Amino acid sequence: MSAEELREFYGRYVEMANTRDFDGMRKLLHDEVILGGTPVAREAIITEFRKHTDAVPDIHWEVQELLVEGGHIAARALDTGTPVAEWNGLAPNGASISVAETAFYEVVDGRFKVMWYMMDVDALRQQLVG
Repeated sequence: MSAEELREFYGRYVEMANTRDFDGMRKLLHDEVILGGTPVAREAIITEFRKHTDAVPDIHWEVQELLVEGGHIAARALDTGTPVAEWNGLAPNGASISVAETAFYEVVDGRFKVMWYMMDVDALRQQLVG
């Protein structure tokens, strides 16, 4: 895929996450994806997204910076929303959150094969615990 195609591909992925189009997201993932260094089935990744959206129904991912090179994507995003259930081990307190996330991907044969992401959990904890 060209750099422009990768940008469009990633844009579709984020849009699907924001609109909860999990069926569409399935088509963007290999049967097995290396997530954080561990092989994970595609359905486990969809289940993880559902956990996020169940805990934070209005969660929104806003890409603030996107870099592509070869088959690799690096993204810096801002995750916002209001948790209504425990999320990342933290109880909701009614407050809306705004948390930085950094993610890295490798796309092979037009689908995600490798995914890594890091969220600023300290900032999340500060917003939910004080």
